[in-house]
Amino acid sequence: MSRQPTPALSLHLRLVLPILCLAAGYALGFIQPIGLSLGVLLCAWLLAAEEPMPLLLWWPLALLACAALAGHLLPGFSASTLWPARQLSSDAPPYSLRLSWDKLLVGMTLLAWWLGQPLTSKPRLSGQVWLVAGLTLVGVPLLALGSGLVGWQPKWPEGFWLWLAVNLLVTVLAEELLFRGLLQTQLVRWQGPWLGIGLSSLLFAAVHLPFSPLFALLAGVAGLGYGLIYHLSGRISLAVALHLAVNTLHLLLLSYPLRLAS
Repeated sequence: MSRQPTPALSLHLRLVLPILCLAAGYALGFIQPIGLSLGVLLCAWLLAAEEPMPLLLWWPLALLACAALAGHLLPGFSASTLWPARQLSSDAPPYSLRLSWDKLLVGMTLLAWWLGQPLTSKPRLSGQVWLVAGLTLVGVPLLALGSGLVGWQPKWPEGFWLWLAVNLLVTVLAEELLFRGLLQTQLVRWQGPWLGIGLSSLLFAAVHLPFSPLFALLAGVAGLGYGLIYHLSGRISLAVALHLAVNTLHLLLLSYPLRLAS
């Protein structure tokens, strides 16, 4: 993992991100007292316990806590409905845009943690980086079309910019910081790049199994692209941008969320 020669942000500045999330969610009634308590514990563990705790204790507990919150497995959080359910594609079920406060908290807390990591080298924007980006951006939608998981459904849905903001801040940021920033980085250190990227992509696929095995397989292929571009460039921001671009192409060009089974 590469870093730029600039100092990490101070803790009190980074804390603003999860604190704003917790305060807003609590004030609006979407985070209950138990959720507030869990959020404070997550912030303390990620932002204050990394240095004093052994890595083999801190890292797996950080992974489990983030995964449990992002997977909506812990109490104290309810989602905000931003769009009522409506049909975006003629071959897909109605879709409702929801803001999941627990997953938003994971993204904001992991971002606060990531911004505290030391930066030590410049990004590596080689031809391999752009090749992986292009193959992922074109290949994943084509595989989804070829498999029949989605159909060709070009559109510009009302409320697109709200969807884009929620997808970036809730879905993409949390998933990339968790699977690439927290998980893959450490696996690559321990197991080398190919096994580290492969394992993190496999776990990324596994969390998408509830949608369908085929969707999970395509998520794993996409995760491989995100993991490779992060590893080759040393920039989590490029993995975030690529993930968001793939999701955006899915919304604008294909059945969304997924084609109904015939």
